[in-house]
Amino acid sequence: MAAARAVRAAGRRSRRLFDIFVTQLPWTVSSKEVKEYFSQFGSVQRCQLPFDRDTGFHRRYCWIKFSSAQDVQNVFQKDSHILEGAKLILKRQSQRRYDQRKSQSE
Repeated sequence: MAAARAVRAAGRRSRRLFDIFVTQLPWTVSSKEVKEYFSQFGSVQRCQLPFDRDTGFHRRYCWIKFSSAQDVQNVFQKDSHILEGAKLILKRQSQRRYDQRKSQSE
């Protein structure tokens, strides 16, 4: 139990390092396809698409990390994002907590 809690806590910490949170992904989309779609806006460093252990399907949301802030700007300049017929909902991830911890440790 303690090990599982530690893994979940580490996952939550790492998600704060991502730039964009994407929801309403179609069930049929893979992380490779999401990464390919968003690479048109800039260099995608990482795409984390969590899966449900019980069902084996992904949870219809993901986090995306880009190489630069300009790449993130490029994504939000487009009005709507549609992938396999589904309109995606994007939210900018807050870097405040991570930045505050970083500045406190220096």
